[in-house]
Amino acid sequence: MAEAHAFFDRLIGWIVQWPWWVASPILIAGCCALVLPLHGVAYRFAQRAVSGKSLFWRSLVSRTRGPSRLALLVVTLALAVSTTPLTWEIRLVLNQVLLVAFVTLAGWTCATAIHIATVIYLRRFKLDAEDNLLARKHFTQMRILERAALTLVAIVTIAIALMTFEPVRQYGVSLLASAGAAGLILGLAMQPVLSNLVAGIQIAITQPIRIEDAIIVENEWGWVEEITATYVVVRLWDWRRLVLPLTYFIQKPFQNWTREGASLIGSVFLYVDHRAPIEAMRSELRRIAASSRLWDGNVSTCRCRTRARA
Repeated sequence: MAEAHAFFDRLIGWIVQWPWWVASPILIAGCCALVLPLHGVAYRFAQRAVSGKSLFWRSLVSRTRGPSRLALLVVTLALAVSTTPLTWEIRLVLNQVLLVAFVTLAGWTCATAIHIATVIYLRRFKLDAEDNLLARKHFTQMRILERAALTLVAIVTIAIALMTFEPVRQYGVSLLASAGAAGLILGLAMQPVLSNLVAGIQIAITQPIRIEDAIIVENEWGWVEEITATYVVVRLWDWRRLVLPLTYFIQKPFQNWTREGASLIGSVFLYVDHRAPIEAMRSELRRIAASSRLWDGNVSTCRCRTRARA
């Protein structure tokens, strides 16, 4: 034990002799080499412990792998900085690294908590149900609000991390002193981002579109596949993807065929001679519709339209 303690003292004394820009990476690398294997063992043990439990515990373990690793690194490096005789320059640099890492950990933890809460809330709804109107409503609201919250958390985390640096803090104070002109310039520069963010919140509340809605937009038929914080992905009938900004669905008209329900009306066009037996065709249509398990019994009509021969 005494030999190990003496070796540790010699190692620390050797590290301290180096400049701060060399000693700091060495100390950080040493903490990583010590902590990461221990975290890997603990994570595998936690995975086995929750393998047969509910979705909450499995999602909690899988989603907290990164934040728990970073938290263990922060704690280990903080203990090393507080107990190791380091020079002022090295201690200053490591304290700044720890502060930025702690802010990042707080933001990462908030984002993970938001995602886990969203997953647990949405697990009660099934998009593959026969009448999935309620499920699509809640999926749309929660996904948009989740992305808006994650965007806000990322912006606040980056802002707080940058404010821990003295030059950036002084620049921020100078911006606040000239808040009028700076706010106008910043607002003009971020107008597309802010407009899409506001449009996303508006879509989440009013819901002109939902996940898996059948729509016609830009003369294309498709289904709403994904709604992000800035754009909407429409899966077209031939598997192409049409990407549109969120503001499109606020400012321009489009057709939503499943706005009030999950049922769709199909149309079949038959080009026949004018002597075709219309009543017999209507009777056959009713028979075919009644024998199909896909028909809900609401609409079954046969309409005729004549066209003059050129």
